[in-house]
Amino acid sequence: MTTLEPATAPAPAPHEPATPPAPADGERAPTPPEPPAPADGERAPRETRTPRVTVAGGARAGDKRSEGEAEASRRAEGLLLGLAAGDAAGWPAARHRAARMPDWTRRLTRELDTFAEHNATTTLPVPIALNQPPEPLRLGPSDDAEWAAFAAEALLRAGDDTVLNDLSRERRTRAAIDLTWNALAAEVAAAADRAPEIESAVLPLRARISVRAGLGNLATGLRPPATGHDNPHYFDDAACVRACVLAMAHPGDPRSAADLAEFDARYTQDGDGVHGARAMAAALALALAGADVDACVTAALTELPEETEIGRNARQALQLAAAADNAFALVPPLEHQIVDHVYSYGIAAAETVPVALALATAARGRIAQAIPAAACLSRVADSAPALAGALTGALGGGASIPASWRETCRTLSGCVLPRLTGTDLVELAELLEAVQPARPGG
Repeated sequence: MTTLEPATAPAPAPHEPATPPAPADGERAPTPPEPPAPADGERAPRETRTPRVTVAGGARAGDKRSEGEAEASRRAEGLLLGLAAGDAAGWPAARHRAARMPDWTRRLTRELDTFAEHNATTTLPVPIALNQPPEPLRLGPSDDAEWAAFAAEALLRAGDDTVLNDLSRERRTRAAIDLTWNALAAEVAAAADRAPEIESAVLPLRARISVRAGLGNLATGLRPPATGHDNPHYFDDAACVRACVLAMAHPGDPRSAADLAEFDARYTQDGDGVHGARAMAAALALALAGADVDACVTAALTELPEETEIGRNARQALQLAAAADNAFALVPPLEHQIVDHVYSYGIAAAETVPVALALATAARGRIAQAIPAAACLSRVADSAPALAGALTGALGGGASIPASWRETCRTLSGCVLPRLTGTDLVELAELLEAVQPARPGG
């Protein structure tokens, strides 16, 4: 029997995540944070490393799998590692990981940036360690990979047949997603009780604006879809990253995967944010079943209405991809015709999802071409490389991830969700595959 950590709280009850407040100026790098106290009726969290999957007799999961199951597991591994590698390749990852450094190191970076602006110097600052251990600033995954692991937790809970076993797997998965979000909302509510207003609450996690707003809405009693609709960043791609992982619940079934992704997306998104999540889930569902890149992209387009901005951009981006010789050649056309240079943030699903689909197509599903090209698009480098990496990683499987990137990106640092510090994505892929129901016909 597969060993998992079951959820013990009822569906609307709290959960965990965390990112500690930064230390005062001059403090040394903090020690790892203590996990938050559990809510009433909830089990205290275990060690932050993702547990290993075991089967009866103590064997590792996968030891007795058929070749087809092993290949599927490698696709799940490719998805997670590809997403993490793309996340790490984008320049914003260094900024996210710098959150683990003392406050004063980031303040100095801001001051140096101001100095460059005022003194017309072209030597631009980068995140610095000075006399602190530089490990947080080294290449590695950041926010996207950690929120992907957050989404995986719901699938692990749903895979525990000892919990809510009177429900179908789909209803159990949705109940687990609801539990996970309400758990975080309880964290927000507790933080808000200690702050004059919810916007100034110091949360034990770091998140996108859409996620912060969605959690705040949940904490005040709103429910989806209002939590995603009444949201200043309803259009961003936060749910698209989560959707890549949720597709593992429905390999080979793009419509069911898209429906599940929408259920999750409604907690934080609306409009193009939801359409983008549906598209990524549909594409990944087919990739996990062994489809080629064209079939995956076609499934994604089915979820993007032509009259929407994301639908128009996706179709235009794919036309550009068809005319490009390769993924690198596609970068300038995408930069000039798809990427927006007006808004403050480069995280709109209407840009990042079309870019990811187009680059995966131009790269013919090869991750070694798709991720570097996506990272060249600096405006959308916070998530487009991760989305492109998830799709091409699932298409190519774990074997497509270079060994150097595999070792660099397999372990989460906890820069946005500290309780996930040390989580091994290769083990997480095994865990996810072990708890999924048998595929039709095999």
